[in-house]
Amino acid sequence: MNTLKKVLFWTLVVFAMMQFISIDKVNKPVNTAVNFVDAKKAPEKIRSLIKGACYDCHSNETVYPKYAYVAPISWSVKSHVNEGREHLNFSVWGTYNKELKESMLSKSIQTVQSKVMPMPGYIVYHKEANLTEAERTLLVQYFEEMLKSKSY
Repeated sequence: MNTLKKVLFWTLVVFAMMQFISIDKVNKPVNTAVNFVDAKKAPEKIRSLIKGACYDCHSNETVYPKYAYVAPISWSVKSHVNEGREHLNFSVWGTYNKELKESMLSKSIQTVQSKVMPMPGYIVYHKEANLTEAERTLLVQYFEEMLKSKSY
C-alpha cells in the first residue's frame, strides 16, 4: 500500500509540473487581404461553413477550447493545429502560388467528400463542425467551381 501512495504522489507531482509547460496560444494577426473568406468574398453560407468546420486548425483564428489549457492534452491540440496550418492555412491563402492553391483545393475536395475532414475526433468535441451531406456538397461545389474557373 505504501508503494501505491508513492506512485500516486509522484504521478500527481509530475502532472502538476507538466502544467508549467504551456503552449503558445497566441494567433498571428490576420490580414484580410490574403485571408481566404475575405479575399475570395465567399458567400455567407460558405464563409460560415469554412469558419465553423475548418478555421480552428487551418487558420490563424484558432479558438482554443477549455481542454486545451491542460497538459498534456494542450500539447496534442497545439500539435494538431500546427500540422493543420502546415497543410493549409486559410489566413495566408493569398500568399500561396497557383499550383499550391490548386493542390490545396483538390485535397480539400477529397478530404471533405471522404469525411476525413473535419477529423472525426474533432467533431466529437465540436458538434458545430459536423457537416451535413448537403453542407459537404455545397463546400465541394464551391471548391470545384473555383478550380474550374481558376478563380483562386
